[in-house]
Amino acid sequence: MSQAIYEDMPPNSTSSLLFGAASQAFCGRCRKFKRKDRQCQAFVRRVIRSHLFQIIMISTVSLNAFLTVLWTSYKIRYRLYRVFEISEIIFVSICTSEFAMKVYVDPIDYWKDGYNMLDVFILIIIFIPYVLRKIKGKHYPYHNIAEGIQSLRILKLIPYSRGIRTLIIAVGQTVYTVASVLTLLFVLMYIFAILGFCLFGIVENGDLNNWGSLALSFFTLFSLATVDGWTNLQEQLDMRNFTLSRVFTIAFILLASFIFLNMFVGVMIMHTEDSIKKFERELMLERQVTLMEEKQVILKRQQEEVDRLMKTQVGSTPGGTLVEDFKKTLRHTDPMVLDDFGTSLPFIDVYLSTLDNQDSTVNKLQELYYEIVNVLCLMLEDLPKEKSQSLQRLEEK
Repeated sequence: MSQAIYEDMPPNSTSSLLFGAASQAFCGRCRKFKRKDRQCQAFVRRVIRSHLFQIIMISTVSLNAFLTVLWTSYKIRYRLYRVFEISEIIFVSICTSEFAMKVYVDPIDYWKDGYNMLDVFILIIIFIPYVLRKIKGKHYPYHNIAEGIQSLRILKLIPYSRGIRTLIIAVGQTVYTVASVLTLLFVLMYIFAILGFCLFGIVENGDLNNWGSLALSFFTLFSLATVDGWTNLQEQLDMRNFTLSRVFTIAFILLASFIFLNMFVGVMIMHTEDSIKKFERELMLERQVTLMEEKQVILKRQQEEVDRLMKTQVGSTPGGTLVEDFKKTLRHTDPMVLDDFGTSLPFIDVYLSTLDNQDSTVNKLQELYYEIVNVLCLMLEDLPKEKSQSLQRLEEK
């Protein structure tokens, strides 16, 4: 049955399936292979993941970038020729050692990471000038291009910066949306390029320098889209008395610059904000996981101390002595792991807000009582006057 299926399939798909099956089988056998240098592999992995190793790599790449800036000056290059040679040897040695260590730790999964492939690409670029010198000699005409692309070495900083990687992910997520926006912009420029060529690229009294061909029209429209020197272009059209030139220019600038380019910027900002929020959530989760691990370590250590004290306790020793001995094992820098509801932060927050509300209510009641007492005092002061007035009225009658 399987043979019949392979016979019906085209030769290209059959070969790709066979290659995929062979690669999967090879990877499976490699994974089942038990290494005898587990301890050395674990040690090298710890070295690669350590902060000291990352600091060394970042410092090396940054120093090489700084020396590359100095290398662009001919005077400094001839004065510090030996320094540049030694620094180049050190940089190449460190990069090669990093590559060898990472491949040694994980020779299969290393090639599946995109940032590792970027390191391999940069390592190939580093060795290009040496290969050209050996094969073609020092006076090879394209040797300056090989030296110019050495500026890509600074891209080795990307794997060591999570912020830069987040921005790269955001840019990668905008590829399809940005491609759609650029396609619409190209269609708009195509329409206006044909219109501009037909309106302003006339052989008689036309602006042939800017609208004489479709390629020149595209280049002129690109200048208008970026609003770079559009007034000079419009002046040249006004000098030739083209009546529709201003309507044409304003319409294209409104559509291309104010709509499409702003749409492009808006799409980039939206995806960048989403990636930054995702990055912040990942950092928060990592902090929570780290905090939980620290709590578990503290609880485990305290439990071990209690078990040790319980085992070493003498039968006649009172319980208070055991507690005092346990207190001596505690550290002031250890965070307290409390699971009681009354000691949780939400409960404390609600309790404090309730106390604040009680205080404000008591203050309002006190103010109300003061007002009532004041009104009663005024009423008592008015009572003798009312009695005297009533007595006078009775006497008059």
